[in-house]
Amino acid sequence: MFIGEYNHALDSKNRIIVPSKFREELGAKFVLTKGLDGCLYAYTIEEWKELEKKLRALPLTSKDARAFTRFFFSGANEIEIDKQGRALIPQNLLEYAKIEKDIVSIGVLTRIEIWSKNHWEDYNSSNIDFDEIAEKMSELGI
Repeated sequence: MFIGEYNHALDSKNRIIVPSKFREELGAKFVLTKGLDGCLYAYTIEEWKELEKKLRALPLTSKDARAFTRFFFSGANEIEIDKQGRALIPQNLLEYAKIEKDIVSIGVLTRIEIWSKNHWEDYNSSNIDFDEIAEKMSELGI
C-alpha cells in the first residue's frame, strides 16, 4: 500500500528520485501513465496487470469505455528505476501533467500520483468540501 506525501524536483535529465518507501513496493520497474485531475499515475507491474484485466473486460461497444481505455493506455510507459533510485519521466507525460521542476508524489493505496507542485497546491486550495465528500462516501459504504 502506498501512503504519504513527498516533495522533490526533476533533475536536468527529467528524472525524479523515487522515494525509498515507494521504491520498496514498486520494484525495479513500474508503469507510469496519464492520471485523472492532471497528475500522473504510477502502478506496480502486478497492479497494472489487474487494471488491464478490468479494462479489457469493458465492452468495446461502449464509447466511454473506449475513450477511457485510450486515454489510459496511450500514455502508459514501463519505467525502470536506476541504481540511484531515479526514474526518467517521458516528455509527453511531463507536458500532460504540466511538470516543469518541482514535484509532489503522493501514495494513494494501490498507486502513486505524481503532481506538479503548483498544480497540487492549487488542487488542495480549491475549496473542496471534504465533509460533503465524506457524506457521499458513506453512501458507498465507507
